Amino acid sequence: MIGRQRRPAASPSSGRSDPPRLSASTQGDMLRLSASGRWELQSADELRATVEALTVPEKARHAQIDLRHVSYLDTAGAFAVRYILGELEAKGLTAKTSCASDAATTLLDQVCRAQMRPPPPEPPAKNLIAVVERLGEGAFDFCREAKLMTGFFGMILVRLGGAIVRPARIRVSAILHHMEATGLDAIPIVGLLSFLIGIVIAYMGAAQLQRFGAELLVVNLLGLGILREMGVVMTAIIVAGRSSSAFTAQIGTMKVNQEVDAMQTIGLDPIDLLVLPRIIALMITLPLLTFYASIMGLLGGAMMSMVVLDISLSAFLGQLRAEVGLNNLWVGLVKAPVFAFTIAMVGCYEGLKVSGSAESVGKLTTQSVVASIFLVIILDAFFAISFQVLGI
Repeated sequence: MIGRQRRPAASPSSGRSDPPRLSASTQGDMLRLSASGRWELQSADELRATVEALTVPEKARHAQIDLRHVSYLDTAGAFAVRYILGELEAKGLTAKTSCASDAATTLLDQVCRAQMRPPPPEPPAKNLIAVVERLGEGAFDFCREAKLMTGFFGMILVRLGGAIVRPARIRVSAILHHMEATGLDAIPIVGLLSFLIGIVIAYMGAAQLQRFGAELLVVNLLGLGILREMGVVMTAIIVAGRSSSAFTAQIGTMKVNQEVDAMQTIGLDPIDLLVLPRIIALMITLPLLTFYASIMGLLGGAMMSMVVLDISLSAFLGQLRAEVGLNNLWVGLVKAPVFAFTIAMVGCYEGLKVSGSAESVGKLTTQSVVASIFLVIILDAFFAISFQVLGI
């Protein structure tokens, strides 16, 4: 960029006839430098000689460069002016320019910004101090996120209440679509993992109970473990990995593409359109998946019991009906809607937090899965203690 002062300027061919000059005068502790001529790249040698010839009196405390007589100033000349200012400031003087045109001032500011260097990095803290700082930052971030998520939770409850009062606001087609994505498409992986978990529990239980001749108690172990805990917890973890990440990625991509902003611009509510259908769909599908996972887990345990312990299917079912009971199944199913609400809420919350970058989508998608699984484990521990205290 070239800044020109509104003065009669010589043509480029006459640049050598108007070399850069810098005269100095002192008034008290003020050093006045008067620049004149063409301060340009073609006069680089003259600029260098002019700058090197500059001397600063010892009594000077302030300096001012007068640019009113400069007939032409380009980027090279601006760098020379900034270099002089830097040298004067390095000697302890307060330096500035004066009488520069608007174009020259703009050019000097741009050169100044180009020369600015980032501040040196802070020295690394000692190990103990760094650990304490990270713990403090983590605790602060946790409290802030807990506060924001609690507010989001309250808003969702209010919107769900409004949807119950006014059912016309519920988008049935969107709910059915998300039920297919979160429930029907998850049946293969949920069934396979539950079946394998039942086999593992039966095999490990048989290896221990055979020492006491209590092989039949494997049925009790399977019934209580799968119906009350493993069925619903494993299903919730699988759904958290699939659906919570999908919710965050879908809503986050819409935010990156400014589709959420477009919805708000035309008067549509993203909570009603994007969040409520996902929450309602998952609250319907997770209990069904939990029941399916419990049946598949018991089926895997029954098969392993027949192979390893020689327990017939009729004996397995009789022991299961006599010792376990349906109340344990209801205990697991009661947890499922709560886990579903939590998983969907976290996924949508993290999706709405996405900023305008693909990196933010990936980071918050991972964060939503971790937070969902963490909250599922915390809620399961709360339910377990509560049911134990109530004798259920």
